[in-house]
Amino acid sequence: MLIVMGHVHVASSATEEFAADIQALARSVRRREGNLSYAVAVDDRSAGRLLVAERWRDQASLSAHLDAPDTRAFAEKWQGRMTGDIRKYDAANERSLLDG
Repeated sequence: MLIVMGHVHVASSATEEFAADIQALARSVRRREGNLSYAVAVDDRSAGRLLVAERWRDQASLSAHLDAPDTRAFAEKWQGRMTGDIRKYDAANERSLLDG
């Protein structure tokens, strides 16, 4: 499994538009083959900071998502208007939070 985690920054005046666009994208992303979870939430509205948290079954699923027409259209629209630090992590041994 892959975990994608990080922050995106947009102008504070664009936070609502960005959040609406990403929520529209999220509806289709969550139905994609290999997507385990996908969430983007406003972390600090006044700073235009959003938290990104995704889980993917494997690299092929993540790559297909990144190459999907709607993902590419979203990235094109926001290119030059967003910055961020989003990282990808390999995950193994997934278990409940309270498991030892």
